[in-house]
Amino acid sequence: MLRRPILLLAKSDVVKNLVSTMPVSSGIVTSHVPGETTDSAVDATARLIDGGLFVTLDFLGEDTLDAAQAEATVAAYKDLLAELGRRGLASKAEVSVKLSAVGQALPENGEKVALENAREICRAARNAGTTVTLDMEDHTTTDSTLGILRELRKDFPETGAVLQAMLHRTEADCRSLAYDGSRVRLCKGAYHEPEAVAFQDKLDIDKSYVRCLKVLLAGQGYPMIASHDPRMIQIASSLASRHGRRPGTYEFQMLYGIRPDEQKRLAKAGETVRVYIPYGQEWYGYLMRRLAERPQNLTFFLRSLVSKK
Repeated sequence: MLRRPILLLAKSDVVKNLVSTMPVSSGIVTSHVPGETTDSAVDATARLIDGGLFVTLDFLGEDTLDAAQAEATVAAYKDLLAELGRRGLASKAEVSVKLSAVGQALPENGEKVALENAREICRAARNAGTTVTLDMEDHTTTDSTLGILRELRKDFPETGAVLQAMLHRTEADCRSLAYDGSRVRLCKGAYHEPEAVAFQDKLDIDKSYVRCLKVLLAGQGYPMIASHDPRMIQIASSLASRHGRRPGTYEFQMLYGIRPDEQKRLAKAGETVRVYIPYGQEWYGYLMRRLAERPQNLTFFLRSLVSKK
């Protein structure tokens, strides 16, 4: 019941300004975002890798309508990738990129700009010895994102895709992308989507997630199972075993700060576990989507706001 109101708050400049000007970041914010700088993100990466985990890093920002800001985002990723390479972390740390942060939403030639900017990041990632995954955003960008993915994979076939099980179309998209060498992250979805294009009931979303898992794990690609749900993790493990998949032919992914003990447990059991680390100053929209996914965090968040007044 709280999911939609929280997602609406994500668009509120009043709430954003309130949160952004208060030191609440010492509470729930830093439990989800390790910092705003490249150094803080890379330090968090090193700690996780030392603990037997893999990482994907997201420089936060989206929906930019400023070409200069898109270029600044590209520069931030290139700095990040260079630092990962310098510190010997690139083999176990990749990057996740939102195309709307690198120009996709620009009113003129947005797709072309995003493609060229994403290509530049992919080139920097390859030079560093790692890969890029294109994050998926709301349903209005799905066709554009998959189109850019197809273009990038001509030169960078290692580029990862993300699909959201809450969308009606996703099972078919899984079938299209379950080919040899194709890396596909499957998540449930964190955007406020209309009923016409997305399942609204949690049970329906879960059922869709399982159907999509079956397609990906039966296919020839490399599934990246992004879920904190114990049932989905158990089902994914059973399906992987049924299809004769060995650890290392798929991976589990979880968000930074969510179920860290489970991340470690899976890794110790021999599974590949990758932690999604967001960082940067534009953490507000990300945080609100995480609250929408886990409304039980809202009480702590509001209590933190009150205590800081």
